[in-house]
Amino acid sequence: MRYAAPTLILAALTLAGCATTGPVVPAPLATGTLARADGSAVGMISVTPMAGHMHVHMRVSGFAPGTYGTHLHTTGLCEGPAFTSAGGHLNPGGAQHGRLNPAGAHMGDLPNLVIGADGTGTLDYMANVTAEALFDADGTAAIIHAVADDERTDPTGNSGARIICAVLNRAG
Repeated sequence: MRYAAPTLILAALTLAGCATTGPVVPAPLATGTLARADGSAVGMISVTPMAGHMHVHMRVSGFAPGTYGTHLHTTGLCEGPAFTSAGGHLNPGGAQHGRLNPAGAHMGDLPNLVIGADGTGTLDYMANVTAEALFDADGTAAIIHAVADDERTDPTGNSGARIICAVLNRAG
């Protein structure tokens, strides 16, 4: 029985190691701070490779309740007040606009962001965007527009003015 205590300690450590092991969550490939033209931050965005796609996660606060269009844009530059520096929608394949457009969609077309009565909203979407497109020579920006995207009308979905912008920066 001299070896019972060390054996029990080894068994306990082995089980403790198993208890802390869970599913491996991939690290984000890109992150950004979503901000108004005055520079005030309203949330964050992350893009994480997952199951052959990119999981886009956006979380915001301080909004009026409603529905807002969201897109990835061709240039990683957020100069206010109108954020036109971000260029058009990310669309390397030359597709038409809209996730519901039978001839679409742009690579950068994302779902609408719905803001609740408390002024907060979250978007989670599996996008068909590539790392090469995100990190091309001039980068990528995420834009939140003033109104909902109709998800059909080319080229912008009638989603209104650009009110929030984030430059996507390589994480890590």
